Amino acid sequence: MNASIRLRLLKWLIAPLLVTNILGAVLIYRLAWEPANAAFDEGLTDTAWALVPRLKLVSADVAIDLPPQAEQVLRVGHFDPIYFIVRNTEGKTIAGDADFPTLRTTERLDEPIAYDAVMRNGGIRVISLKTMVSGKPVFIGVAETLRRRNNIRSDIFIALLLMEGLLAGMSATIVWFAVAKGLSPLKKMRADLDSRSYDDLSLIDVKHIAFELQPLVLALNDLLTRVQIGAAAQRDFVANVAHQLRTPLAGLKMQIEWLQQRYVSEEETSHSIKLMMSSTERLIRQTNQFLSLARAEPSQFDQAHLEKLALNKLVEDAIQHFIEEADKKNIDLGFDLHASEIMGNRFLLRDLIDNLIDNAIRYTPANGTITVSCLSTGDRVILKVEDSGPGIAQSEQQLIFNRFYRISDQSNGSGLGLSIVRDIANDHKAGINVSTGSNGSGTVFEVVFARCLL
Repeated sequence: MNASIRLRLLKWLIAPLLVTNILGAVLIYRLAWEPANAAFDEGLTDTAWALVPRLKLVSADVAIDLPPQAEQVLRVGHFDPIYFIVRNTEGKTIAGDADFPTLRTTERLDEPIAYDAVMRNGGIRVISLKTMVSGKPVFIGVAETLRRRNNIRSDIFIALLLMEGLLAGMSATIVWFAVAKGLSPLKKMRADLDSRSYDDLSLIDVKHIAFELQPLVLALNDLLTRVQIGAAAQRDFVANVAHQLRTPLAGLKMQIEWLQQRYVSEEETSHSIKLMMSSTERLIRQTNQFLSLARAEPSQFDQAHLEKLALNKLVEDAIQHFIEEADKKNIDLGFDLHASEIMGNRFLLRDLIDNLIDNAIRYTPANGTITVSCLSTGDRVILKVEDSGPGIAQSEQQLIFNRFYRISDQSNGSGLGLSIVRDIANDHKAGINVSTGSNGSGTVFEVVFARCLL
């Protein structure tokens, strides 16, 4: 199971904080409650000591001089009733409450002890004292109910619970934001990698990467370097093969054309030669596309070699070949060209124009229309190719730029033309728009360049 780094950090940071808060709460509770409890015990002890001076020996027995008024004052507490008992060594009650529970005592004199007990079905706090009156031991007990102590203990507990809950919540929040802030460089690096195009193999800049991420980035850069070497080798191989095939294919086409002229009267031979010519032309076109694809690779594109070009002139240069192709299907191929200057690579832009027009001719049915226009508007130059073909579904309007993607298996294209167009447009930082024709049918391709203002 894949574990989240964020959850691991939160677990190892928040859990110790919560344990520390709990231990701190227990300590604070004891520091707050024990002094308060000791103060209550001191008050009871003072009451017990107040009874000692009133004890005296009368006729060999210990007696107490405690008027009713004094006893009443002794028994009245601010919150809890006071109970007391004075007993001799035989357990005889000298004064106080006869139902007072048995006293716990120590062998040492005049050393009060405090403990909890039960009296009249309720909890009490007892102070027990052993003293000597004229040589006779006397046991004194003073007690009060636990109501006031329990109330104060509850107040302390609730206050600590609220405080610790607030501290725990604040600690967890601070840790959460601290972890999120600490992981932000990793999140930013992921966003940067996600924003890259599939063919961007440039190395990641280590300068602005957090120190802890640098080993990972260096490993990724090492991998990207190896991928670049492999991609370059593959691209060079394709380009070299395509370039080497152009000459023999051109020669093969010339020989087939010669055969067409010689055996035009023989029907079967002529038909075979036409099929051979069609296959050869298709092979030549695909070879040229492979070469264009290799030239259009972003890693091959050099911004320093851009020049000022008249886009309308480049379109004019391509007209003659496509007029002949359009005539074969009786397609009305029209041009609306206005002076438009951009910065670009002449050979790549010619490939872009050729592929757009060739694509329109291939998918436009016989007796259709194609219009190629070029115009400047504001700071933009727009190359537009509009056809009266079957159109492209909106769900496929972005897929058509993927390599080897074809809308229909019935089409005879290789699926590379529009991919080449996209790569060349990206090289020139141009945008591509695909839409349906103005009359609700056909397809419109628009390539939007930045206008050259030099």
